Amino acid sequence: MKKTTKRLSVLLALSMITGILAACGDDAGSEAKAADGAKSLKKIVIAEPLHSTGYLPLYLAQQEGYFEKRGLKVEVIQAAGGAHVTSVVSGDAWGVIGGPESNALANKKNSDPILSVVNVVNRANVYLMAKEGTAPKGSSPEELKAFLQGKKVNAGRHGGTPNLLVRYLMINLGMNPEKDVQLLEPADGSTVVTMMKQGASEIAQGAEPQISDGISKKVWGEPFYKFHDLGDFAYSVVSVKKSTIEKDPETVQSFTDAIIEALKAVQSDKELAKKGLKTEFPTLSDDAIQAALDRAYADNLWSPDGTISEEALKNDMDVMIKTGIYQGDYTYDGLVDMQFVKNSK
Repeated sequence: MKKTTKRLSVLLALSMITGILAACGDDAGSEAKAADGAKSLKKIVIAEPLHSTGYLPLYLAQQEGYFEKRGLKVEVIQAAGGAHVTSVVSGDAWGVIGGPESNALANKKNSDPILSVVNVVNRANVYLMAKEGTAPKGSSPEELKAFLQGKKVNAGRHGGTPNLLVRYLMINLGMNPEKDVQLLEPADGSTVVTMMKQGASEIAQGAEPQISDGISKKVWGEPFYKFHDLGDFAYSVVSVKKSTIEKDPETVQSFTDAIIEALKAVQSDKELAKKGLKTEFPTLSDDAIQAALDRAYADNLWSPDGTISEEALKNDMDVMIKTGIYQGDYTYDGLVDMQFVKNSK
């Protein structure tokens, strides 16, 4: 009887050990599959010039898994001072979100040009704000010119689109940006609120979330001028090297498909857009989040389908040419490749 009991105990122990080993094997297998699944995602890096609510479709595609379901793991890095474009040229980033005009400058004497493949922000997303309580009472060209004369204007980085738009406005008003105002040109666009709060500037260009941040801190009031009135404007598009398009069109297509899905989601689901902004900008108040969204929808900020039209590119490049930053010719096909938008499902 004792022998039988002993044998049963041994068998039970062996059975338990076998079960534990099997369970461990299953767990290890699951972990291995999970690891394999993670490894199967292709990691790509997108460089941005600053963190902006205008880039919500890009952030939303990350948050909602639009990239992952297409086999991509997308990391967004900030590269201020114009480094967002050079990071693609150097190969540190797969792609860049920004204006095609910056690509045009980088493409000069470049054997592997950067081409824009999908639109995100299709309006000139720049506003002008004045120190609280000092905004002009009218918006006629005469009133704007008189108001700007002699002011300290934070125009942003020299050569950047916001800076060029400020100069473009002044030229159209018959002013000399170098003589009729005092232009401040900091490389870091995120300092715009702080600079005016400290009295360094009297007028500043900016977009959300800076606008709502400045309003909440009583640094400035509502914008007195907005450049959205220029109409279709290729302000923030995603661009990659021509060699990337040639060597890995599948990845470019997958990325484009995810962005287009996000653009449609932003247009059709405002609650999802609100949740996405709150996730990406957790320090913004609910009121600031709502104000940013209301402004974006009112001004038709986001492209509805990812298309970069010839008109949108022309409006952008006209600013470059009139301000003298870009000299020479350009072609639509030399800066834009819409095959992936057209092929998107």
